Amino acid sequence: MTQEGLNKLKAELAVLEERRPQILVAIREAREKGDLSENAEYHAAREELAITETRIAELKSKIGNASIVDASKIGGDNIVFGATVKLRNLDDGEEEEFTLVGEGEADPFENRILTTSPMGQALLTHKVGDEVEVPAPKGKLRFKVIAVRFG
Repeated sequence: MTQEGLNKLKAELAVLEERRPQILVAIREAREKGDLSENAEYHAAREELAITETRIAELKSKIGNASIVDASKIGGDNIVFGATVKLRNLDDGEEEEFTLVGEGEADPFENRILTTSPMGQALLTHKVGDEVEVPAPKGKLRFKVIAVRFG
């Protein structure tokens, strides 16, 4: 995981831990309204608390088990975790850039893709000049690796 990815997880955890007491207040207030069997506010707040507690546990586990990789110190010619890869689509000539990241760091709007995704798996261990085929629902996509950089 990159430091940026770890920071995002920590920020999400902080938001959820701040939200938890608010949910507990909502549960208490809903409970004070009487009959819980027909109290939609109570049931909604309990469900939100369960979802929040589950996510907090997931985040704490991920943060506790995180191993930080500084992509700027990786280097080399091969595409690995943390690499930013410039590709040329061999079918239409269009060029795109992707960064290979770990779980919890992917963001399709920023072209940050998981190393475990079909694209990530296809790119791993290739280098500049290689042609890569990526399985896609409508057939294989073909790319040429134009550049690889780290950091």
